[in-house]
Amino acid sequence: MSNPAVTEFPDVIDWTEAMEQCGDDEEFLMELLSDLRGEIDAQIVKIDDVLENSINDQSFLLIMRASHVIKGASSNLMCEQLRKTSTDLEQTAAGANGIAMEDKAALDIATEKVKKEYAQLKTAVDDYRDFVDKIEEYAE
Repeated sequence: MSNPAVTEFPDVIDWTEAMEQCGDDEEFLMELLSDLRGEIDAQIVKIDDVLENSINDQSFLLIMRASHVIKGASSNLMCEQLRKTSTDLEQTAAGANGIAMEDKAALDIATEKVKKEYAQLKTAVDDYRDFVDKIEEYAE
């Protein structure tokens, strides 16, 4: 593909590998990338909902699940930046998940770590959205 977005966003996707995963069918890959954007958006809404409310005994589990979905889908499409940041968030949330609700100090520290990892994921999501917008614009 001679789409400039592919070279402009090298950390977002390994285009060659993604094309191989899709049998070199660029149209199919574009459809999958668009679907991934929708799935990511749905998971980001879930994480935002958790972080906008008081932390409870399910909060970190919900963040783990949502980041796991992003990790799996982005891995399949060779989107390394999304895979790495969602993995980091999933692992940080997993570490926080075992903290007793009564241990407010530990929960506060863990919540801040999760928020820090989430900020990294949001940057990767923004980069991914910019990439998909560019390739769709170029395809028109």
